[in-house]
Amino acid sequence: MFAVRVAPRAGRTAITGTMGEGANMVLKIALASPPVDGRANEALIAYLAGILDVSRADVAITTGERSKNKRIRIRGRSAEQVRHALEEHLVLRLRLCCHSM
Repeated sequence: MFAVRVAPRAGRTAITGTMGEGANMVLKIALASPPVDGRANEALIAYLAGILDVSRADVAITTGERSKNKRIRIRGRSAEQVRHALEEHLVLRLRLCCHSM
């Protein structure tokens, strides 16, 4: 499991950074969807499923469904696999960003 802090109604959906360190690290994610009728949660699940190459059914919000602070569980992936996939995603985004300058 890992912690996220979401910012709904953003211009686009993206990982925007982290807060804290080690076991207390929180992944910050901007979501284009509004927090209405569960749409932001659905967008978060779809976004993480795409990054981690799992089905939406494998991504679960275990706590914080009605909060900006959430705990996420990924079924079928170890904590190390999740961390590695998130790091790869961020490195790829940085490369694309730097090449477009």
